[in-house]
Amino acid sequence: MLDERKLAVLRAIVEDYISTHEPVGSRAIVERHRLGVSAATIRNEMAALEDEGYIAQPHTSAGRIPTDLGYRLFVDRINELKPLSSAEQRAIAHFLEQAVDLDDVMLRTTRLLAQLTRQVAIVQYPSLQRSLVRHIELVPVPGRRVMVVVIADTGRVEQRMAEVPLDLEPSVIETLRARLNTAVAGRSFVDVAQAVAPIVEESAYASRPAVAAIIACILESVVERTDDRVVVAGAANLARYGSQFETSVAPLLNALEEHVVLLRLLGEASSTNDLLVRIGAENTALPTSSVVASGYGAGGMPVAQMGVVGPTHMDYSATMSAVQAVARYVGRLLTEG
Repeated sequence: MLDERKLAVLRAIVEDYISTHEPVGSRAIVERHRLGVSAATIRNEMAALEDEGYIAQPHTSAGRIPTDLGYRLFVDRINELKPLSSAEQRAIAHFLEQAVDLDDVMLRTTRLLAQLTRQVAIVQYPSLQRSLVRHIELVPVPGRRVMVVVIADTGRVEQRMAEVPLDLEPSVIETLRARLNTAVAGRSFVDVAQAVAPIVEESAYASRPAVAAIIACILESVVERTDDRVVVAGAANLARYGSQFETSVAPLLNALEEHVVLLRLLGEASSTNDLLVRIGAENTALPTSSVVASGYGAGGMPVAQMGVVGPTHMDYSATMSAVQAVARYVGRLLTEG
């Protein structure tokens, strides 16, 4: 365990390196931070920190830079995040409340996170498996077809077209719609199959084939798909790092093409609305990057994840504050709106 003076030196090195992206020397620490000790004492503490793996010297005669271990200790010692200003909070609320549907919410959220953090923002669509059914709508379409629309409590909409073997009277459609909503409204998507199972047998014999086709369409709608469930924004932010990005920016740019990798990066945040910070080698998929992520949803029950990905020398405190604020707001917007 490091004593308070070593922690203060480490904090100074991390903060200065995040700010300047240049190795930090003892003289700079003395000039920028009031630690009340001499440059010689700072050098001794830096040598001890280097021996313990918290900082490293990139080349001879250079200052020191934080290691993944140093960043981890720094982040773990952040006791309180600086809240966003009232103006920033109002701007977030105004921007997101202008969204017209779930797709617009997702797009606006990623743009907002990318702008606030100046990193790459990733937002996952609300998971059906963690959502509740709000309503099922059946819309007759000419040509013996019925459009099946399943609406989640998060605003996510799944839509399918059912081919039915006979023309259905409006009264049959209305009765089936009412029966379906009585069975599934307010229930988890994972419970839908069991809830609708008796409806076919309870229907009039002549209409059972059509009812079965519609229910099959509903069951197809509630099966989770992961191929298109992520929205990404802010890739251009990586350009400002240039050669300062650890090793190369290429692996991260390649990962932005693979949604499976992005979902894996956010995956550990899925069980909680609390912040998750993974640094460098803690990310097996992108060991030169850091991830700040959170689940979002109401009542501590996340329906999906959002977060940002960037270099390990990102501004952790500001990034964590932004991700936390946006996640909380989007969770309330989707589940209460």
